[in-house]
Amino acid sequence: MIYWELFLAFFIPGIVGYGGGPASIPLIQTEVVNRYGWVTVEEFGELLAIGNALPGPIATKMAGYIGYEVGGVLGASVALFATIAPSLIIMIFLLGILYKFKDSPRVKRMTGLIKPTIAILLGVLAFEFFDTSVFSSGWAQTIFLIVISYLLLEKWKVHPALVIAGALLYGGLFLGHGGV
Repeated sequence: MIYWELFLAFFIPGIVGYGGGPASIPLIQTEVVNRYGWVTVEEFGELLAIGNALPGPIATKMAGYIGYEVGGVLGASVALFATIAPSLIIMIFLLGILYKFKDSPRVKRMTGLIKPTIAILLGVLAFEFFDTSVFSSGWAQTIFLIVISYLLLEKWKVHPALVIAGALLYGGLFLGHGGV
């Protein structure tokens, strides 16, 4: 029964919490504090603060922690699945529709318009990362990391995950900002 309650406690906010994690936080609090009493308001506040300090979606971090506290590893798995299930169901449904109409001229135009938009968003994101890097680490460190990353990726064909891990390690060891 506890696993079903965990599922409902995180599935319902995922369905009605339009706007992602921040919009679903009060809904999750209502479920886990008020309805089921798994954590107190103070514990929820501390969990929210810790979750905000860690990378990644806040709702999944909260689901994993509360699910683990309430039902162990299986509880964490159920709560995490319940958190991502609404998005997963909607994506499968929409992809099913998209696949059904993939040869439609309208769908082709729509996907044709989406590609440049995504490219622009990725370009803006890359520029913001570059700007932040120059501001926090300086031009020399930023150019060094760009050149090394380019060579590793393009010349020596190193897997991108390894390049990212190496850049994180470099930042943690040599840049000393405490935030890489």
